[in-house]
Amino acid sequence: PDMYPGNCWAFKGSQGYLVVRLSMKIYPTAFTVEHVPKALSPGGNITSAPRNFAVYGLDDEYQEEGKLLGQYVYDQDGEPLQMFPVLEKSENAFQIVELRILSNWGHAVYTCLYRFRVHGQPA
Repeated sequence: PDMYPGNCWAFKGSQGYLVVRLSMKIYPTAFTVEHVPKALSPGGNITSAPRNFAVYGLDDEYQEEGKLLGQYVYDQDGEPLQMFPVLEKSENAFQIVELRILSNWGHAVYTCLYRFRVHGQPA
């Protein structure tokens, strides 16, 4: 609910994934990723922020490979809240979305996710 440094979902290493079940099926249109700003970071850097990531739509939580909706780069020098449009259009509506972090900005031990949002139109 807040954006205090360290109040994140951290996972070991620079690669990981998060699967989210939405309240209803939607046609995704965009995603937002938010990270604490550099100015509020105790070390003055945000190396634990996600860098390269992909988003997939899943038909169910057991599906191993969903429909790729886009691959993106979170800009560590950009705004803390960044929006990314769906790049791979799909005729399908999804209730389950996977955020797959492929790399971070250089932190050797962990990656921090502060906020991930899915935007779209109800099915």
